[in-house]
Amino acid sequence: MGVKVKDRVALITGSGSGIGEGVAKRLSQNGAKIVINDVVQEKIDKVVADIKAAGGEAIGMNIDITKKDQVDEMFKKTVETFGRIDILVNNAGVSRDKGILKLTEEDWDFVVDINLKGQFFCCQGAIGYMREQKFGRIVNISSRAWLGGVGQANYAASKGGVVSLTRTLALELARFGINVNCICPGLIKTPLYDALTEEQVANLIKAQPMGAIGNPNDIAQGVLFFVDDDAGYVTGQVIFICGGRSLWSSLSV
Repeated sequence: MGVKVKDRVALITGSGSGIGEGVAKRLSQNGAKIVINDVVQEKIDKVVADIKAAGGEAIGMNIDITKKDQVDEMFKKTVETFGRIDILVNNAGVSRDKGILKLTEEDWDFVVDINLKGQFFCCQGAIGYMREQKFGRIVNISSRAWLGGVGQANYAASKGGVVSLTRTLALELARFGINVNCICPGLIKTPLYDALTEEQVANLIKAQPMGAIGNPNDIAQGVLFFVDDDAGYVTGQVIFICGGRSLWSSLSV
């Protein structure tokens, strides 16, 4: 019967490229109406154009998710355009890896503000509308790195916060028909991955039990599972899509 998201309205943060773009296009292919969010207008325009060219419906929102007033306006415009908001995928994220003694306050705030505070603001922005509808699907993108990573104190802490936020909101919102779940990707081919050196890539692949790199479609498949109309009894869950990296790594031997 396929995934049941037809005519659902889905907003995906950080969807101008990478995982977010892949998720947006997969949801559109399954009939959802899409809101693309990013801070680079050219990326927004390209993804919106791609979705429309494939026969889908999409609009773009160039807003900074660390600014609550902008986030609230984004959801207001989404509902004004499509009449509702059914699905929120909190995907936007950044990294700035350094050893703990080299991390600055600015490094910490930059990563935590986008990766965690931004998700908090977006959840708040969506939940008011979802409560009125008695329906909502929120998928928060964390990372396998929330389990810990050398030189990633700020990143791992922010992503661990996403897991905790997910579980707490799942408890708070279950009675309103709003499901909140979490995906922890491993090594995925995205612009962040493309910025790595050959040596870094080789070491990361060596640490993968499958010896392979994932792609945005792998994460999109997990999102599809969580947002399906038939997934109404699934909430507060954390799925690792990481090629086994969360279970074992040669880096830890």
